[in-house]
Amino acid sequence: MTLTEQLYWGGAALIVLWLVAFGFALVATRNGEVTPEPATQEFGDDPEPPAVVSLLGNGWRGVEHAAAATLLDLAARGLVELRQPGDDPARSTVHATEAGRAAAGLPPYEQRVLDRVNARAADGGAPIGAIAFRDAKRAAAWNSSLRQEIIAEARQRGLSRFRYSRLLGSALMFSAFVPGALFTVAAVMGGHNLRAAFAVGVAPGAALAFLLGKSLRERATLEGLERAGHWAGLRAWLTAHEDFARLPPASVTVWDRYLAYGTALGVTSLSSRLLGFDSGDRRRVWSSYGGTWRPVRIRYPRLRPGFGASTKRLLYLAAGLGVFAACVAVYAVLRQPDWSVVVDAQHGDSLRRPGLVLSIGWVGSALLGLVVAGTFNRWTLLVAFLAMMPGNFASGSHGWFVDAAAHEGPLPVEFAAIAVFGALAAYFLVLACLERREAGTITGEVLRMEPRKGREAARFLVLDEGDTDLTTAWALPAASQGIATGAQVRLRVSPATRTIRSAELVRAAMPEGDRARALKQDAP
Repeated sequence: MTLTEQLYWGGAALIVLWLVAFGFALVATRNGEVTPEPATQEFGDDPEPPAVVSLLGNGWRGVEHAAAATLLDLAARGLVELRQPGDDPARSTVHATEAGRAAAGLPPYEQRVLDRVNARAADGGAPIGAIAFRDAKRAAAWNSSLRQEIIAEARQRGLSRFRYSRLLGSALMFSAFVPGALFTVAAVMGGHNLRAAFAVGVAPGAALAFLLGKSLRERATLEGLERAGHWAGLRAWLTAHEDFARLPPASVTVWDRYLAYGTALGVTSLSSRLLGFDSGDRRRVWSSYGGTWRPVRIRYPRLRPGFGASTKRLLYLAAGLGVFAACVAVYAVLRQPDWSVVVDAQHGDSLRRPGLVLSIGWVGSALLGLVVAGTFNRWTLLVAFLAMMPGNFASGSHGWFVDAAAHEGPLPVEFAAIAVFGALAAYFLVLACLERREAGTITGEVLRMEPRKGREAARFLVLDEGDTDLTTAWALPAASQGIATGAQVRLRVSPATRTIRSAELVRAAMPEGDRARALKQDAP
C-alpha cells in the first residue's frame, strides 16, 4: 500500500473514530429525567419568570411561547393592559400604562417585549394582532435575541448550561478537521492541484462540523431538573381546569400570573395563539395608517399573466406566443397523412412514426416561440427531448397518434392551442400598449414585502393607502433599494401590470421595537 493510500485510509479511520466519540458525547451530555412533583398551585418562594419556565418546560430545546408568556406576565404586574371589548378574543387590544413607560431595571427579555408593546401601542393602544412583525427577517432576529437573553437568565440562575464543556467542544471541533488535513496531503501527493486538494480536505470537516453544530443546545443542571419537576406539577394543576386552555388574553385580570405560566408551559392554546411575536399572517395585517387600527386583507396575484413585466418583456412574450400559435396553425394546415407510416416490430423507420411526426411539429413550434420570447436555455432542450419521448412508443396500426396523424386538417387540441396562445399573445400586446400610458401616483405605508422565486423576479410590495380594507400587492423590481416595511412612500405605478416604476420615500421606517426610540416613534 502506497503512502497516499495510507493517508486516505487513515483519514477514513479518523472519521469513524470521530463519529464514535461524538456518539458517546451525545449520550453523556443528554438531559436527565424530569420527575414531576404532585399537582400544585404554588409558584414557590422565588419563582422563575415565565420566560425561563418556558425553557424548562420545553426540555431545554427552545422557548416557544416565551414572548407571549412574558407579555401576559407584564400585564399581570400592571406594566401593560389587555382589554377585550367584545365577545371575540381576537379583537382584544393591548395598551401601554404609565407604570410600563416608567419601568426600569427589567431583565433584557422583559424589556424587549415591553419595548415592542410600547412601540405598537404608543397612540392609545393597538390590537393584539398588531404585535406580530411584518418582516420575517426582523421577526427571526428579534426572537433569536429574545432566546439568547432567556438562556442567559437561566444560566445565571444555575438552571441551564452549555451542552458541552469548553474542552470537549473545542476537542470535537478541532478533531473534525484532522481527517480533512490527511485527505489534503494525500490529494497533493496524488498529483491533484491545490484547489481540488483543498476541496477534498474541507468537505469532511465541514460535514462533521455541521453535525456538531446541530447538536449544540442547552443542557439541564441538577437544580434545573428539580425546578422543572416543580413546574410540571403546576402544569398538572392547570391542566385539571378544563376551561383554562381556552382562556383569552384579557382573562389575565382574573387569573393573574397563572395565565402567564400556563402559556409558558403550553397549557393555554388560545392566548398563546393570539399573542404572536412572529412574522404574522401574510394575508391579514393590522395597520394604523390613516389614524385608526384596522385589519387589511392582502391578495397576491401569483397567477396573473404579465404581473411585474416591463413593456419590452411584454412585447417579447406576445411575439413568442404569437409565433407559437402561428407555427402550430401552419403546421396543422400543411400536415398530410402520408408524412407518417405505421411501423411494426420488424421495421425501423422510426423518424416517420405518427407520434414523432406530431411531436416534432409541436415541440419545434414551441422551441421557436421560446427563442423569440427570449426564454430559451439549455434546460429547454432537455424538456423538449422528454416531450418527444411518447412518439417513440407509438407503433402498430392503432392508437391515438396514428388516428391523429391520419386526420385531415387541424386537430381539436391544435385548435385549442391556437386559440389559447393567440389570446395570450393579444393579451400581452394590449398590456404593452397600456404600459405606455402615464403612470399613476399613490401614497401609503408599506405593510409587507414578500420575495418571489428567482433573483430577477419582482418582489411583492403591499401598500396600505388608508382607504380600504382589501389591497392587492404590487410588483417591486428586484433591483429597487431603500424601501422597508413600515415606510411611507409615494409610488408611480402601472395598474395594468401592477408594476412600480419609481418610489419616493416620504417617511423612513422606524425599527420595530427599537429600544432607543420605542417611546418616541409613531406606530408603524
